[in-house]
Amino acid sequence: MRSRLRLFAAVGLIVTAIDLGLYLFFIDAGRDGGPLSDVSSRWIALSVVLSVMAASLVSYIGNRAITFRRVRAARWVRSPVAFAATAVIAGAVDMVLTVLFIRFGVTAFGQNGLLARFLGVAAASLVRWGVYRWVLFTEVRRDLSERVDRGPSPGTVRLTVVVPAYEAEDEIEDTVRSLAAVLEPIVGDGELEILVVDDGSSDRTGAVAAAAGARVEVHPQNRGKGAAVRTGVLAASGRAVVFTDADLSYDPEHVATFLTEIEAGWDVVVGSRRHEETTTLVRARRVRELGGRLINWLTHLVLLGHFRDTQCGIKGFRGDIGKAIFERTTIDGFAFDVEIYLLAEQDQLSLLEVPVSVENRAVSSVRIVADTAKLVRDLVRVRRMAGWGRYRPNPSQQAVLERVGQDPQQASTSADGRRGERRRGDRRGSP
Repeated sequence: MRSRLRLFAAVGLIVTAIDLGLYLFFIDAGRDGGPLSDVSSRWIALSVVLSVMAASLVSYIGNRAITFRRVRAARWVRSPVAFAATAVIAGAVDMVLTVLFIRFGVTAFGQNGLLARFLGVAAASLVRWGVYRWVLFTEVRRDLSERVDRGPSPGTVRLTVVVPAYEAEDEIEDTVRSLAAVLEPIVGDGELEILVVDDGSSDRTGAVAAAAGARVEVHPQNRGKGAAVRTGVLAASGRAVVFTDADLSYDPEHVATFLTEIEAGWDVVVGSRRHEETTTLVRARRVRELGGRLINWLTHLVLLGHFRDTQCGIKGFRGDIGKAIFERTTIDGFAFDVEIYLLAEQDQLSLLEVPVSVENRAVSSVRIVADTAKLVRDLVRVRRMAGWGRYRPNPSQQAVLERVGQDPQQASTSADGRRGERRRGDRRGSP
């Protein structure tokens, strides 16, 4: 990541130098030794247009060939039409503002209108960044919306419901029994596993959950919701896996909906409290709502896709895909949800957002200020690890991701074969 940033910065400096250098050359030619006020607006505009065209061409070639040569996410630099359209829009903004600033007397740094040009470049850069992000949002969402037929999912039961729990002695029994009452008639006899992960509780959360019929995994110490969900998903036996909150803020019927969508071919199914069809039974406090929106906005620093609600507490996975994701997650706190989306984008998984009805509890273990600060810290950590390539799949995870229209054993064999063919092709010098 650091080397890529250095390359990006180097290309950017070269492009800026070309842009401003050509602009100054044309302006000086138009001035012919006279004051800037004698230069026509048409010539100023032409100077901007010519310098922007040259700089854009160098930027496209440089970033495509050097900075993002091996980066799949840099879609804008691999789409000449989108890149050219963006350059035209940003150049128009640059041109208009530069001319206006000069005509309104913004001529510091000598008589070449360099300050006006800097301001125009800055405004155009904001436009360019916004358009690039919009293009990325659109393309990433298009990728995620395409289902892949991966064949039967491995697992000994049809569904595992993972319930991360901490100090939940008073509510966990009702949660387990409610989930069983709703889901057992749907999934079938012996096909439901309710897996409670006691995340270092000091009360009898684990014992009560076991007595209610749940399978229980216990953390000796409290590690965080991300760690509890990871433990549960990796220990799950289900062909489909869904995790939900211990206080049942989300109706158990939603779990059945998630199961249906997973079995219909979606790799990842996520709840969205901001979906247009979502019903809020009990609203959260205003401060908590604003905090949630701020957190969701901050995730744009890490994710390419525009997801409406990354922190919703109910998500589901095809069993093998869930394991391939959580074997690579590292965040123990609330930012673990962002890792899920990041890996879905990176691995080109299919992802479906579904509306949920949510009943916000009056008492919550979430501390708005402290937990938001931790989440921001973890977002920075996730961004850095992604840049360092820490989330790349290992061979066994890659075999799961390449599984298409086959049973697990056949997919593993064919994936090994495809990797062997690639290695032989590399040795032969094939592209």
